[in-house]
Amino acid sequence: MNVIELAGPSLDALRPASRDVPRPGRGEVLVRLRAASLNFLDVAVATGAYPGPTFPMVPVADGAGEVAELGDGVEHWAVGDRVMPHFLPDWQDGSLTPSTLAARRGVTRPGSLAEYVAVPAASLVAIPDHLSFVEAATLPVAATTAWRAVRSAAIGPHSTVLLLGTGGVSIFALQFAKAHGARVIITSSSDEKLARARTLGADGTINYRQTPDWAAETLRLTAGRGADLVLETGGAETFAQSVGAAGIGGTVFVIGFLTGTQPTIDVIPVMEREIRIQGNHTGPVAALRAAAAAMAAHRLVPVVDRVFEMSDAAAAYAHLAGGKSHFGKIAVNVGA
Repeated sequence: MNVIELAGPSLDALRPASRDVPRPGRGEVLVRLRAASLNFLDVAVATGAYPGPTFPMVPVADGAGEVAELGDGVEHWAVGDRVMPHFLPDWQDGSLTPSTLAARRGVTRPGSLAEYVAVPAASLVAIPDHLSFVEAATLPVAATTAWRAVRSAAIGPHSTVLLLGTGGVSIFALQFAKAHGARVIITSSSDEKLARARTLGADGTINYRQTPDWAAETLRLTAGRGADLVLETGGAETFAQSVGAAGIGGTVFVIGFLTGTQPTIDVIPVMEREIRIQGNHTGPVAALRAAAAAMAAHRLVPVVDRVFEMSDAAAAYAHLAGGKSHFGKIAVNVGA
């Protein structure tokens, strides 16, 4: 089968290769992958900023396809079923443990830049009927993360959500927050992207280049109340403002480190306003299943910025690593 291998921790180390089609073991399913999508996790793996991989390896956590073969003992799935393998295949539900963290697709296990992959049957989630393979491939990491963010803060019709940037998780969180009836404020350095976000339901927009103190602007837009949920994607350069933008009892949901991993913040606001700092490592299979069900119920469609062919995987990585031009998710066609 055709694959893209990552030969080492460098974006220049992506190369086409050929491997044997894996055979599903007991409790496993062979999936014919049709599409993949990129997350910043994949860029971190490809640049040596994420621990765990042994090179050469097949990268990219997220993908979607159809069941091609069932291993012994597999029930509830049939050949031809459209499915998404989850990033953390051993984490079914409940709290994360060291053992459920060990297996990570595209890190310690083969990822989605391959025509076939064998995965535990319990890690599969059915693709909503209204989504294509490309659209479904964007869900496992980004939609799961966004769903957990919205649910962790008990977002509802009286809530305000602040989203940093217009990447994949933020756009999914915008869709889920609006489905919960919440008010959404979103930031970007691009007025064009902010206009697109408004067409998706964003109620308030902040250009952080024009308004560097976006925490103060969030307080102004909320009459001093602040946000019930802040989706913190930036890390060192944004963390203090995310805390400043959160309201009393608000949640700062930490999902990224685009500007570094060691922020400096004043703990007094955290204490006085009883702000909750919530870390996140994607989520269990059950959370992906819930996110997919919500998308099916509300007929939500992922926003796909651009689709690359597998032979252009390096260009897809470069497009995401640039971090400025994309809106939503970046996908890769894996098979016809």
